[in-house]
Amino acid sequence: QVQLLESGGGLVQAGGSLRLSCAASGLKFSSAFMGWFRQAPGKEREFVARIGWSGGKSYADSVKGRFTISRDNAKNTVYLQMNGLKPEDTAVYYCAADESADGRYDYWGQGTEVTVSS
Repeated sequence: QVQLLESGGGLVQAGGSLRLSCAASGLKFSSAFMGWFRQAPGKEREFVARIGWSGGKSYADSVKGRFTISRDNAKNTVYLQMNGLKPEDTAVYYCAADESADGRYDYWGQGTEVTVSS
């Protein structure tokens, strides 16, 4: 059974930083593409960042230069370092796994809430 467990969310002031973690189990983590998504209140879920099995990364324009995705294959964990947080970054952040590397995410975590106060 695949499980993705996010942690690290919380309340932070604008300009602050948070690091989200997503611990994966039950899948071939080292060969999976991993992504972070977010959903703000009243809005659709949106892509934030993605990292391939070899470390290739992509980001949404809204977070480029502020967020960094990384992975530790020895720990089956993917991270999202968020710096320079803005109130518009407030959302529930979800970790997702694309196990077959076909661009479709097969598994999702339950989410961790990030609130950025102005």
